[in-house]
Amino acid sequence: MLKKTVNSSGTEFLEVQALYQIAQLIGAALDLNKALAETLAILHDTLKMERATLVLLEETGNHLVIRASYGLSNEERMRGIYSLDEGVIGKVYRTGYPVAVPDVHSEPLFLNRTGSRKKLPKGEISFIGVPVILREKPVGVLTVDRLFGSEVSFEEDIRFLTVVAMLIGQFLDLHEAIVSKEKDLIDENISLKAELRNRFSRHNIIGQSKIMQEVFTQIDKVAPSRATTLLLGESGTGKELVARAIHQASLRQEGPFIKVNCAALPETLLESELFGHEKGAFTGAISAKKGRFELADGGTLFLDEIGELNLALQAKLLRVLQEKQFERLGGTKTLTVDVRVIAATNRSLETAVAEKTFREDLYYRLNVVPIILPPLRERREDIPLLLEYFLKESNSTNAREVRISKQIMEFMMTYNWPGNVRELQNLIERLVIMADNKAVKMKDLPSYMVIGTEEEKTLPPDPTPKTNLPGIKSGRSKSLQELERSEIEAALIKYGWVQARAARELGLTQRQIGYKIKKHGLRMPKYF
Repeated sequence: MLKKTVNSSGTEFLEVQALYQIAQLIGAALDLNKALAETLAILHDTLKMERATLVLLEETGNHLVIRASYGLSNEERMRGIYSLDEGVIGKVYRTGYPVAVPDVHSEPLFLNRTGSRKKLPKGEISFIGVPVILREKPVGVLTVDRLFGSEVSFEEDIRFLTVVAMLIGQFLDLHEAIVSKEKDLIDENISLKAELRNRFSRHNIIGQSKIMQEVFTQIDKVAPSRATTLLLGESGTGKELVARAIHQASLRQEGPFIKVNCAALPETLLESELFGHEKGAFTGAISAKKGRFELADGGTLFLDEIGELNLALQAKLLRVLQEKQFERLGGTKTLTVDVRVIAATNRSLETAVAEKTFREDLYYRLNVVPIILPPLRERREDIPLLLEYFLKESNSTNAREVRISKQIMEFMMTYNWPGNVRELQNLIERLVIMADNKAVKMKDLPSYMVIGTEEEKTLPPDPTPKTNLPGIKSGRSKSLQELERSEIEAALIKYGWVQARAARELGLTQRQIGYKIKKHGLRMPKYF
């Protein structure tokens, strides 16, 4: 017969205290193992219960295993594996009713599978097991050994442990809900990222417009091949980004990506940069140097502004493309490389071929797969995305919190953007650095953007003198030197301070424009 003594008021207080402490663990339901282990520890610390275990149905549904325990070693815990109809634990799980065993040594159903009671005196161990119910189905068993006295009945123990098991069931239910919600959020996040990548940032290039989606498709098609690719488009349209995207999506992605701006180097140095030189090849060549073709071996070489190469270098480039061989400047040893060439230009190479300034055979060798990059004015729906990206990046870099007003956004959607994405990026950088307030307004825009537009009427008068752009009349006559300076500065601004482009616009050589920039004291602003 079960013990019949009535629970004392002191024991009732300890039970309430234990239940309160266990209920406080609900916030730790995400870390289920921790919550269950602390629950069993509370049973021991508060009510002196020994060797408490929580046995739960494993994922396969074939066995019950110890999920949490108190008073068991790791080895003993690992032995606690039960069939669904095995022993006292199996009986509690199968029937859904609690079981009390006054003396485990005289109970044939008691298996002592863990072996944790061998050293205890016979006849002193009682065992209580109550089911853990979740959604009206048993999912496990809470068991407790107790070195019982005569002051508390088994009925009271079972009643109390049933309440504890109910709380554990709530922990399990909450944990499942949290895990399920977290999985849904992770899946949704992955899905959204994939969608955003596909729509807005494929190949790390921002663009949702139809015309940019076509560019992305071309990148996907050409990247796995070995074909030479020619990128065509205005200055600032992102030709280097596309070249890098092709490299990253190709089988050469583990190899180097080397870039050369053919317009940024004097002709006398460009050959050495491309093909390298031997020691003593020219004055100042104090040691041998590898060229960009050697450095790009096994990878990709991006030749920007390819239209600026002179005819002699064009012939050498053609040989490398056809034979994959060349000699360093001043050397006689023939070197062989495996390099994929991606070229880019903002010039019309067809026109250059007709004018005999670009080799026809080289043009056709480069133009195997042409990709035309659209100017920003032909993909205006991408402007808000680009603006948001550049603004966030610049605010982070400069520790600012600058915002763009609705009026500025509307203006940018209608502006012609002669410098394309590069001009937009540089403008945002300038506005973030120079803005006096957190919100950028029309008056903060550079004057060359708004002169001749309706927005110019809304600007406050500026007491500082402005540099006039070509074709814009001034209130006073200007000297020839001032006009020359204005024209050069306007061309440099238009082409993002790419001197080769500005020189070609003005009909000057690179040497001439370099001289005039120095003569007029022109300097590239920080935002370029």
